Amino acid sequence: MSVPILTFFNNKGGVGKTSLIYHLAWMYASLRKRVVAIDLDPQANLTAAFLDEDRIEAIWDNQSSGSTIFHCIKPLTGVGDIVEPVLQKITSDPYLIPGDVDLSGFEEAVSNEWPNSMGDNNLYRPMRILSSFWQVMQMGSEKIQADIILVDIGPNLGAINRSALIATDYVVIPLGADLFSLQGLKNLGPTLGSWKKLWQKRLDNWHTSPEAKSYPNFKLPDGKMEPIGYLCQQHGVRLDRPVKAYDKWVNRIPGIYREYVRKEPPDHTMKQQNDPYCLLTVKHYRSLVPMSQEHRKPIFNLTSADGAIGSHANAVQDAKKDFKALAKKIADKIGMAL
Repeated sequence: MSVPILTFFNNKGGVGKTSLIYHLAWMYASLRKRVVAIDLDPQANLTAAFLDEDRIEAIWDNQSSGSTIFHCIKPLTGVGDIVEPVLQKITSDPYLIPGDVDLSGFEEAVSNEWPNSMGDNNLYRPMRILSSFWQVMQMGSEKIQADIILVDIGPNLGAINRSALIATDYVVIPLGADLFSLQGLKNLGPTLGSWKKLWQKRLDNWHTSPEAKSYPNFKLPDGKMEPIGYLCQQHGVRLDRPVKAYDKWVNRIPGIYREYVRKEPPDHTMKQQNDPYCLLTVKHYRSLVPMSQEHRKPIFNLTSADGAIGSHANAVQDAKKDFKALAKKIADKIGMAL
């Protein structure tokens, strides 16, 4: 049985998805769940959140087999096959399959194999390449008997992200309170639906092909891509953008999410604070963010020794409550017992 895969995705950048995954990985680990985080963004921001630069440089310079996601799938660009990932243990809690700036070079391979996977023969290699991220994720999760896999991907609708989402069971959409996030939401919903249908066609084509009988143990992802909700960044107090400007966009999110992502009739009277699809309103935690980055730990694990005193200490406890509530809400939606 495969481990559930949860991907945070919005084709608009700057919505805090990497930070959300980082904190959620730590929270699930604190709740005694085995977590594998995987960085499928060629910018490798999630890797930079978990590991210091010296450690990342050592991994990238070494270029050993399975050391990053790219070095797990690189053999597929030649005549080789997928390599098991080397998991990076983050202290005693989450595990990471590191990202790699070289991953962008895999874009052409997955793009070329997309049409080839609908051919009449020689389908194994195209399907192997298109499902390679899923294969690596499951290999990694099997090593530690993981309960959940958390995935970070870049803000685009390219071939790498298509393969990443093919691997995905559940999707969470982080949003900002602005026009660009809403436009991204309108694009994202139909794209997920299209990719899901196109992948199902490829699965059907594979299962009905004579070649499938020669590979009885070759497993493929279902490509569920089930949206389970969205998160929205709380507005900041800025003189050039008053609260009313943020509310204008925030109040439109529930209706647009239903219409374009859930394919449900839009409810224009629904407010975000009452919307069951809204998983969390993400606070800014302003000065705690650099403090968290400096000490390489989640906001809710900061202590007085790290400088979290006074109002900061209260914000740390608020963050712990927020992310624990988020972890429980997501677990409930994907059927994972805590």
